Amino acid sequence: MKQFYGASQSGNLAEAVRGLDQPQFIMLLSNNTQFEAHVRELEASFPGVPSIGCIGMGYDTRVVENGVVIIAFSDGVKASANVLEEVSTMPVKYIGRLERDIQAVGGSEHDTVCIDFCAGNDACVLTTINTVLRGRGISLVGGTGDGGKVSANGRVYHDAVAYGIVKNLRGRVKTYKENIYHPYKNYRFIASDTDREKYIIGSLNGRPAKQVYKSILKVTDEEILTRTFQNPFGKINGNDVCIISIKEVAGDALACFRQVNDSDVLILLELGDYRAVARNTIQTICTEFPRRSAVFSVNCLFRYKLFSEHGYMEEYLRDMAVLGSHAGLVGYGEHYNNRFVNQSMTCVVFE
Repeated sequence: MKQFYGASQSGNLAEAVRGLDQPQFIMLLSNNTQFEAHVRELEASFPGVPSIGCIGMGYDTRVVENGVVIIAFSDGVKASANVLEEVSTMPVKYIGRLERDIQAVGGSEHDTVCIDFCAGNDACVLTTINTVLRGRGISLVGGTGDGGKVSANGRVYHDAVAYGIVKNLRGRVKTYKENIYHPYKNYRFIASDTDREKYIIGSLNGRPAKQVYKSILKVTDEEILTRTFQNPFGKINGNDVCIISIKEVAGDALACFRQVNDSDVLILLELGDYRAVARNTIQTICTEFPRRSAVFSVNCLFRYKLFSEHGYMEEYLRDMAVLGSHAGLVGYGEHYNNRFVNQSMTCVVFE
């Protein structure tokens, strides 16, 4: 298969799709002002080609912050695209669409991936999608877009998740997740007084969550939101840790970008040597996939901000370019199989 990357910093879609020939699956990453127009224009240019889209920044060797990016697969791909609607209340109502699309593509564990762009309620959405994917061993990579809107096959949807089922006809696929954080000392907390809808942690070990965070890290209220780049929370999930970013201070509570429930076990994390972690990820992919046709990744907005502040973002993208054709989305949350995580990178590699 082949991966196409096209971009326009000014939002000119015609410029972004220049050179795109006979695509079999298309991803649109647009800006808030032009998103709906771009969706219509893309469908008019490539009618009937399975496509998904969202509002967000894209990249290959540099980031396009407020224009338009097109990432497309061709030459050896079979794909289907669709949406699950009413994700805030009842995404399972539309699960038959996903089942039919997987059947139509003929997806299997070793050669197929689900790529999704979500408008919200990510944890519930991933649980719903996973009820279908897990029985077939199909992995998922995706992320949250901006503006509460996504697109599929030339239509814009609110309160929905757009997905593509992509089968590599010429080799394997595999998903990866990168974590640049490790546990900070031996802090462990039991969450309580949570608000699942507002993603609020009220208390940690029976004390106000804000006071616990401030006292451990010796920070002020104003410093909490920037300190989450260095010290987010982590939720233990089997042998893995899902990163939880702090969104804002809510009285004595902390509002996060990911749902936390009463009795969840949380730990405090610390930023590690992200350059070394990235090099290790690249080496692992090269070892496991000596021949790569494409890599599609989702990097968290907070990673983008952190790397940019440390002057590392462009270097990071240059390093990832060693993998070959690498492109992706800057997301507001990252999806990895049935997990909704923050401050991470997830990706899918095509042989």
